[in-house]
Amino acid sequence: MKKLIHEKNKAGDKIVDQNNKVLRKISKEVKIAEIKSPKIKKILHDMSLALDSQSDGVAIAAPQIGIGLRIFMVSGKIFQDDKNPASKKIPNQAFINPEIIKFSKKTVLKEGEGCLSVRWLYGKVVRHSNVTLKYHDQNGKLNVRGSGRLLAHIFQHEVDHLNGILFIDKATDVEEILPENNTTNEKQ
Repeated sequence: MKKLIHEKNKAGDKIVDQNNKVLRKISKEVKIAEIKSPKIKKILHDMSLALDSQSDGVAIAAPQIGIGLRIFMVSGKIFQDDKNPASKKIPNQAFINPEIIKFSKKTVLKEGEGCLSVRWLYGKVVRHSNVTLKYHDQNGKLNVRGSGRLLAHIFQHEVDHLNGILFIDKATDVEEILPENNTTNEKQ
């Protein structure tokens, strides 16, 4: 147990901040043949530890741990619902070489958007209300998934990361809200 807590704390230290150059570069695709490789498995493991080390985090992209590959991970807690109650832990889910292939015409102003690499800033960002994402999972299987609401926002935020874009590039009304004053915002 002590080792796991130490690993999580150490993983949190791996999250790079907005000044790191990797966050401003377009990430490289993962070769399909390499998805099941030890290298990619280790990256997914490190991303999961880093994400889990942040109680307020909902997703993380590989560039946020200093790796310029087209991978992001969404916290399993996002998939908890009536079909998947909190008592049944859902693992974090990996999205490799993601591409948004369809955007809804309707957009919404997402308030309180933040980022694990841009602590403790939050702002309002216009996002499409629904998107369709094409991606490979951690087993190399090609998937297409539609999403709305929070998951659609997460997909757009994380794909932006893979394209060298931070939410503050698009946000309005950016303000600093320190953790002790923050009860509703989630970071990606």
